[in-house]
Amino acid sequence: MIPCNCVVQEGQIPDDTAAALRASISEFTERAFGAPAEFSWLAVPERSGFTASAPSTSSIISLRAPRAVSLSEREPLLRELCGIWTDHTKCSLNEIVGVISDPVAE
Repeated sequence: MIPCNCVVQEGQIPDDTAAALRASISEFTERAFGAPAEFSWLAVPERSGFTASAPSTSSIISLRAPRAVSLSEREPLLRELCGIWTDHTKCSLNEIVGVISDPVAE
C-alpha cells in the first residue's frame, strides 16, 4: 500500500467526488508504484484554515513512494497527480499542494 494523506477543507469536496478521487489516485499509485493507495483523509473544520487572510480552498495531497524517485520522474508524476485532483474537483492548480516523498530511512 502507498500511504496517501489528503488534507481538504470541510464541505469542499462532496462524498461522491472524494470516492472518485480515491479510486483515481489508487489507480495512479498502482501504475506508478505497483500498489494501491491507503488513504488518510483529514477535513479542516470550517473557519479553521486560511490562505492569504481568507478562508482557504487549498488541498494537500501527499504520497509516500516505496522507493527513491528522481526529479525527472517525480515532476511528471506530480503533474499527473495534480491533474487527477483538478479533473475531479475543478480546483485550480493554485489550490493544490502535491507531494510525492521518498521513503524515510530507518
